Amino acid sequence: MPHLLTDRAITRSPLPLVTSAEARVLRLALAGPGFARVRRGVYVDAAAAARLAPWQRYALRVHAFALVHPDAVLCLESAAVLLGLPLFGETRDIHVFDPDRTASRRFGDVCVHTSVDAREVVPVDSILCTSPADAVIDLARVLPPAQALAVVDAAISPRQGGALVVDDLRERAASQASRRGVARLAWAWAHADARAESPGESVSRAVIRWCGFEDPVLQAEFRYEGVTDRTDFLFPSSRTVGESDGWGKYGIGDGDAPADAARRFRDEKRREDRLRRAGHPVARWEMADAVRVEPLATALQRAGVRLVRPRDRAGLASLRQTPRALPHRPR
Repeated sequence: MPHLLTDRAITRSPLPLVTSAEARVLRLALAGPGFARVRRGVYVDAAAAARLAPWQRYALRVHAFALVHPDAVLCLESAAVLLGLPLFGETRDIHVFDPDRTASRRFGDVCVHTSVDAREVVPVDSILCTSPADAVIDLARVLPPAQALAVVDAAISPRQGGALVVDDLRERAASQASRRGVARLAWAWAHADARAESPGESVSRAVIRWCGFEDPVLQAEFRYEGVTDRTDFLFPSSRTVGESDGWGKYGIGDGDAPADAARRFRDEKRREDRLRRAGHPVARWEMADAVRVEPLATALQRAGVRLVRPRDRAGLASLRQTPRALPHRPR
């Protein structure tokens, strides 16, 4: 099941935001334990905020900032919130683009960026942000490679709702004066694939290559027993099928009705059995397995996937780099 940009985009605050002025009118006690401060003058229900996922907490902060600064132009991860580009964890800072500044500056958790390279500005539900193309290029310059690949894949993948073209992105980036992250950009352009259906697939593809396994074929289709099945990955030499998103991609565990979850589970089990009967070993893993590397590598080795190159230790080490994210905190 593809992960759509429109489904990931958080164009409205995940929770109702209350300003100090509104609280005075409504006689709300913002100083009490029931409210949490998102930023100066903006509050939210504390219990509800504590239940948010990391990317939702970041979206809450972005929308609180936009509420106070309606003329600001969001960029980088802050623009990604509105555009539906993949986010990884809770981003540390709010990112704003201001071409009129002479230098980039930080104000608390707000980074104001400037550049001699112009950015196209688009409105998203009355909030201003850089265009999808500019947001993708800016992110690909600074994110760890696997995350950058997921962002580029999402933007160019029709199955994820992306409409950009990697050659156009490459040309736009090459025309810019900034030389920041040019090696990262080159790697992302070279390995981007419009067939990717989820960030998990993109990250997995990077890890598969860095581990030294043969490059898989994406979205291969098979027709067995009168049924057509599409797979995330096919490793040709061993005929191994790889599935990168665990059971969640089928809606299992996402709050569906028990009957729907059971039906999806049965359908997926039948699908896997068909592939195995036709001689395909099946390896399955989740995003967390890919980031930890060894669970994914072990699953592929047990399924008979060939190693064809040495490990890229620098690439694998980059999976542990999260300088732009806050430390993980459980909900």
